[in-house]
Amino acid sequence: MDQLLIIEIAAVITGLAFIILLIYEKIWCWPIGIISSALSIYLFYCSKLYAESFLYLYYIVIGLYGWYVWHRDIASKLKVKKVSQIYHLVALFLGTTISIALGSLFLSYTDAQRPFADSSSTVFSFIASYMEAHKILSSWILWMVINAFSIWLYLDRGLRIYSGLMVIYFLLSVVGYLQWQKSYSQKIPEAAV
Repeated sequence: MDQLLIIEIAAVITGLAFIILLIYEKIWCWPIGIISSALSIYLFYCSKLYAESFLYLYYIVIGLYGWYVWHRDIASKLKVKKVSQIYHLVALFLGTTISIALGSLFLSYTDAQRPFADSSSTVFSFIASYMEAHKILSSWILWMVINAFSIWLYLDRGLRIYSGLMVIYFLLSVVGYLQWQKSYSQKIPEAAV
């Protein structure tokens, strides 16, 4: 078995563990996600998906941040929340603008494959990760879109196992949304008291 395949399999296993723990709001999702991200950086760099490599470096940083936020708020139990339409419109505008700029840079200055697709996936994943660190319910909807798109992107680059992982992530994103929706609904009566 070649080295990249072994790294891909290890990244997939730890990635699955991360998302399952995240769905059930377990703080240990963050260190496991950091391990998965570290493995993925090398894998994507070798596959010439540079924005994806950068994304997984960001996942390490957001993993540390998420771990900190969830640990800091453990006494008060950080709650799942919803945000305004304006929040979503600003996120969409910024994500689109930055995706175009980053894709243009990769197109002009690197040998990146699928620079605009790679950049869009990366930028919107940054946004979704930040939202999940703050337990914003709609982060799961954004993940559904990103994961569906990533199935094609990874297949295009020959990363069949990662593409399969994105199918599973897509399905788990639906489960995550439903689970966090349930958690959000359970908090509503508390706020009314």
